[in-house]
Order: sequence, then C-alpha cells, then structure tokens
Amino acid sequence: MDRSSHPRSRRLAPVVAVAAAAALTLAGCSSSSGGKKSEEGAANASAGKATTPRMTVALVTHQAPGDTFWDTVRKGAEAAAAKDNIKLVYSADPNAGNQANLVQNAIDQKVDGIAVTLAKPDALKGVIGKAGKAGIPVVGLNSGLSDWKKLNLLEFFGQDESVAGEAFGKKLNEVGAKKVLCVMQEQGNVGLTQRCDGVAKTFEGKVDPQNVNGTDMPSVKSTITAKLKQDPSIDYVVTLGAPFALTAVQSVSDAGSKAKVATFDLNKDLIKAVKGGDIQFAVDQQPYLQGYLAVDGLWLYKNNGNYSGGGEQPVLTGPAFVDKSNVDTIGEFAAKGTR
Repeated sequence: MDRSSHPRSRRLAPVVAVAAAAALTLAGCSSSSGGKKSEEGAANASAGKATTPRMTVALVTHQAPGDTFWDTVRKGAEAAAAKDNIKLVYSADPNAGNQANLVQNAIDQKVDGIAVTLAKPDALKGVIGKAGKAGIPVVGLNSGLSDWKKLNLLEFFGQDESVAGEAFGKKLNEVGAKKVLCVMQEQGNVGLTQRCDGVAKTFEGKVDPQNVNGTDMPSVKSTITAKLKQDPSIDYVVTLGAPFALTAVQSVSDAGSKAKVATFDLNKDLIKAVKGGDIQFAVDQQPYLQGYLAVDGLWLYKNNGNYSGGGEQPVLTGPAFVDKSNVDTIGEFAAKGTR
C-alpha cells in the first residue's frame, strides 16, 4: 500500500470497533415509529446481521494438511462473514511460495479485502505490496506480529509469541521442570521459533529444541520417542500445537519416560487430556477470535473507516493458560470447536 494514502499515516485515534459495528447494524432502527409497527419491523429484521453491500474477503493461511488448529480460525472467520454479509474465500498452503501464489489469486479475483498469516513474511512481502497497489486492504492474523507494520498491513490480530514463550518458561519454573524438549513442527516458521526462544529466555533449566515434520505425524511420534529414550533427563516435552501434544503423550508412553507434556494451543481432544492429567497445561491464543476479528476488521474498515489499534498497535488475543483450575469452563466452548 502507498504509505501516503494508508490510514496509519494519518495518525487517527483508535476507535471502538464493537460500538461502530453496533451502530451500523442498528442504523435502520428507529424508535420514532413506536408501537405495533416498531415491533413488527423488529420481528422481520435480520437481527445482528449487516445490511451493507456484499463483500468478498480472502483468508489465506499457512495451514498444513491435518492441522486442526486452523479449523477453529476458520470457524471464527465464517461467523464474522455470516454476520457481515461477506463471501469468505478460504485457501491455505504451508509452503510460503505457494501461499504467496494464493494471495495473488485473491488479487486477481479482485476481492474486497485479504486476511493473511505471515509465518514466513519475506516470501509474502512482494505480493502484499501488489495488493496495496490494487487498492485491496490487507490485515494480518496469527503469525507475523513482528513484521505486519513493515509490510504496511492495516491491522494485526494475534498473540505475541515471544511474550507467550516467556510466560510458558516461567510456568515451567513454577512446576519444577529442569530439562525441556521443545518440539517445532515447521522449520523456518518465525512464530514457532519465537515461542521456543521465549521459553529459553525465562526458563531456569535447559531447553533442547527439536525440529520435526509436522505433516508426518508418525515421524513426529518416532522422533520424540527416540529423543526421550536417548535422554532420560528430559522431564518436560513442550509442543507448539495441540495435535503434537497428544502425539507426544504417546511418545512418552512408548519411551517409558517419566516426562510430562505441556503445549501451546487447544482443541477439544486436548481439553480432555488436560482434564485427565495427560497434558499439564496449555497456552490459549484464541484462534477463533483471530479469524473473527480479521474478517470483521475488514468489514469495519470498508463500511466505517475503522481500523483497530489505530494502525500502530496489534490486537492481542493471547496468551492465557488453561489447566485443571479452569479447563471445565473453557472446555464447554472447546467442545463446540470454537475455543
């Protein structure tokens, strides 16, 4: 995007998105008609749904096949799209070059807005610039907090992975961990690297990073198992995604290890594992909220000129810890696939 025309350059004060959305949604309502007509109008209205012109928004992520985390992101995006009269076009590829091609496809289709993850921001820099030249607003979500402003995105919704990692390291200190295996399922993903680096920054013990191929779960299992057999001093396995945590539990059993498992991210199966004690705790970055806010943010910008954080600050959706003390409450929502 041209910085001279980008809303961030105007330094407007941040606005409250929820209030703006409510104002737009209720714009057609009036109390002046009163009585029965007012009641009939309310009954016939599509409550809570926008009547603004139809938009098309592309959501392009780096989802790998089988990674259920992104199902939750997508559900949030779909909920916002349904509310905002938006046609949502979802596509994903873990290969950064292919993901850039998907963004280009969205530009070619002349969508009204693009929401994109920036796991490997350098590979997407060029195509995001093309979106700006085409006059298509772009927001970031989930990955790329350190780079969204450099790429001149409108907004960013996600977790500060370094802060989350540091909080995780402190939690490991509290539970008395001494040596941690940090399992990274996608080599070169900046967010995953920041998580492990954050853990190492605050953890008083030793962190042993381990790359695995997250698209090949049997390989993930065998790699963790072999590592635990090789080094029985590892007392905690830290995974960076819910499916890998559940696999790590199997690896601990196969290796005859006494190591415990903790993780970043949630899904409904992981909630059960926390309740049962197989997983000690998890960091929740609220992926549903990331997808929802990204799509809703584009609608607000298109229809009311709003942009969260004033174009200067990200909207943080995490981190928050889930353990036995609060898992029952969180579990109610996770069972629906929305948390």
